[in-house]
Amino acid sequence: MDSLVRIFTTLVRRYLPDPLVFAMLLTIIVFIMGATLTNTRSFEMISIWGNGFWNLLAFTMQMVMVVVTGHALASAPQIRKLLTTLASLTKTPAQGVALVTLIGAIACIINWGFGLIVGAMLAREVARKQPKSDYPLLIASAYIAFLTWHGGFSGSIPLLAATAGNPLEKTIGLIPISQTIFTPMNYFITGSLLIILPILTAKMLPKESDRKMINPELLEADNTVIQKKIDKNSSPALKIEESKVLSIIIALTGISYLIEYFYTKGFKIDINCVNIIFLVSGLLLHGSPMAYARAIANGTKSTAGILIQFPFYAGIQAMLDHSGLGAIITEWFIQIANVKTFPLWAFLSSAVINFAVPSGGGHWVVQGPFIMSAAQKIGADMGHAVMAIAYGEAWMNMAQPFWALPALAIAGLGARDIMGYCIISLLFSGFIFVAGLMFF
Repeated sequence: MDSLVRIFTTLVRRYLPDPLVFAMLLTIIVFIMGATLTNTRSFEMISIWGNGFWNLLAFTMQMVMVVVTGHALASAPQIRKLLTTLASLTKTPAQGVALVTLIGAIACIINWGFGLIVGAMLAREVARKQPKSDYPLLIASAYIAFLTWHGGFSGSIPLLAATAGNPLEKTIGLIPISQTIFTPMNYFITGSLLIILPILTAKMLPKESDRKMINPELLEADNTVIQKKIDKNSSPALKIEESKVLSIIIALTGISYLIEYFYTKGFKIDINCVNIIFLVSGLLLHGSPMAYARAIANGTKSTAGILIQFPFYAGIQAMLDHSGLGAIITEWFIQIANVKTFPLWAFLSSAVINFAVPSGGGHWVVQGPFIMSAAQKIGADMGHAVMAIAYGEAWMNMAQPFWALPALAIAGLGARDIMGYCIISLLFSGFIFVAGLMFF
């Protein structure tokens, strides 16, 4: 296991560029393919790209809100206190690694932004309680837990497929989460990951002489997000800003809306619904409007990649759609796949595309048009096709550290410090994903 970790870590450090570079390279590749494989001329491809570059601004904002509301909830004082209590339960470094993986995986099922931050924060607490822990492995375990996210309640692709106004609604309609998240296939895959991943990460713990202990200075508590204390001499403006009353009123308004929403529409969850749930929860836990605003401000640091990359994905989608290249790729899939093997091919292609598009929402934009069109023509199960794209993206995140950046920022580490462990989890978890897609 140690040899595998060293080999994969070396490869990642040497050859893995930034995800933004991948997005730019994919833009060039799609442009060249569209100009050479279709009847669309080069200047027309440029026009298509430019006209489509800003098509996903609303969608980009939805993705940003997933990150910041999850981050804000994870940084609430009550959550931090709970993590400290959980870390105290560990007796050995191996138990700490397994705990970080398990809690992180459960939290990612609830909300992926929440899970990533909770996992990293719990890793820091465990490192405090177990000073002989391997700190890079603890942070890697928090990211490995991310494998469960697309089978959970904030999975971008299944939620987008169920959300009105998503980029594919006009071509394939809406696919409810009863056909994606709430299926025996997803229960098997997500449940298996919850059981196997904590065991796997605990087994990856290096011998004590090879562990990288954490610098105690990096484990100082982060008190950036706190509610300011006010006294009788404080200004009226400050009293309003730090008042819990206003937060409670807004939270009750949000809760009332959610009750009405579920009463009239049933258990129909989409991205907007998830974001409201987490916004209301975070607002209540932080107490005052400005405490929550400070938590949101901290969370926005993790959204830079989304903001700069999603316009490129929009341009790529426009070129695929309007040049006819997407239709050509669809035909390729139809020729090599059948009803039985289609989910596997969709899964593997999604994994490959994840190197260039490390985002579930981006996958739906770039890959969804030709995968779902091919599924329709072949007669494959549409829900399985949606989840095949989702699982492929989640799986290959272990080789693409884009979404590890928030956790790494909290930890004070770089992507190359954890990727050896992540690649091993990629190899083992692949068997679970393939088994679920082929046999359920």
